[in-house]
Amino acid sequence: MRFYEHESKALFARQGLPLGKSGLARSGDEARRIAAEIGAPVVLKSQVLSGGRMKAGAVKFADTPDAAAKAFDAILPIVVNGQRAESVLVEEKSPIAQEYYVGVTWDGRRKRPVLIFSDMGGIDIEEVAEQHPDHVSKTHVSTLLPFTPRLAKEAVGATGVTGPELNRLTPIAAALVEVFLRYDLTLAEINPLARLDDGRFVVLDGHVDMEAEAREIHRKLLEEIGIRPEETRQARPPTDFEIRGAQVDAADHRGVAGNVVEFDGNLGLVIGAGGGSLTLFDAVRQQGGRPANYCEIGGNPSVQKACELTKLVLSKPGVEKIAVMMNVVSNTRVDIVARGVVKGCVESGRDPAETIAIFRIPGSWEDEGFKILKKYGVEYCDRSVSMYEAAGKAVAKLSAGGTT
Repeated sequence: MRFYEHESKALFARQGLPLGKSGLARSGDEARRIAAEIGAPVVLKSQVLSGGRMKAGAVKFADTPDAAAKAFDAILPIVVNGQRAESVLVEEKSPIAQEYYVGVTWDGRRKRPVLIFSDMGGIDIEEVAEQHPDHVSKTHVSTLLPFTPRLAKEAVGATGVTGPELNRLTPIAAALVEVFLRYDLTLAEINPLARLDDGRFVVLDGHVDMEAEAREIHRKLLEEIGIRPEETRQARPPTDFEIRGAQVDAADHRGVAGNVVEFDGNLGLVIGAGGGSLTLFDAVRQQGGRPANYCEIGGNPSVQKACELTKLVLSKPGVEKIAVMMNVVSNTRVDIVARGVVKGCVESGRDPAETIAIFRIPGSWEDEGFKILKKYGVEYCDRSVSMYEAAGKAVAKLSAGGTT
């Protein structure tokens, strides 16, 4: 789940990271008021969940409150990578002497967090690593042993930073690692971290991604920052369809039937079982199908929860059929899912036999589930049919109907 810049900075503030004066504006008048309160030249930045704001013209500078109001009016209509902002961050403009990069992310190969530091901030860290590898350090962090500032000092010093700058940068890098670990993040990034003309350091821009599974753990924090429970964010704001998916999952504590992502295909997916969701989504695409959505179902959801997820998927315009597929499961009752998806079809005014292209959920209470599907004329298969083959059967059903 991705945070907006102002939300990332609100999280940074809790850890004592150095921030400039700022305020969030939703109108030109608010931008004028915030700029007047700051009492200095300001920078206004569109609040979207993707990069490329500067190139799109969605970052502007203003020397006076009236100029800030005009800049707000100019920024708000600008679309950045398909996203239109609802708010603009108004922040004190800082006289920069040098820019740095500090980031913490997850190293999938080492299975550990990694602290990345560079004394060349303000540009993509990938570009710096490729063209100036000696200006980038990578320091892995243990998830078992307590983190110590010594590791942060080694990371900063590895790029050649010494003296007072090393001593001032170390606690900032250490604080970012603490933020990453404390709040179950997958990314905590400051770019750039600026050293000002007077020697102070200020976070000019920040990015945060949180594990989706950690939302419940940090519910209070997210509420205080202003992130609503139904907001399922990635690299863009959630669609209405995705918000409704989160509401389906939140309405019943039993099992999982959520993590819905909207796509523009014609085959609705009710899929799950650990990594099975990703495997099945990819299998549909490899077979030439066009998924209408991604989702996750499992953990023994109730009949009603499976029903509501099915109804949601079928409510999406353009969905012609659905595929209900999971890997081999032990804690999800096949008969309950079967009842739920059949019920969802019926309540949507759809014939289950014509709507469910394939049902593949091998697991507990399998025979009972298959009896239900047979009663309604739904094609099903057991574990002898691979997930890839089941995806192919679903895509073939659509193709036979004259669609691709």
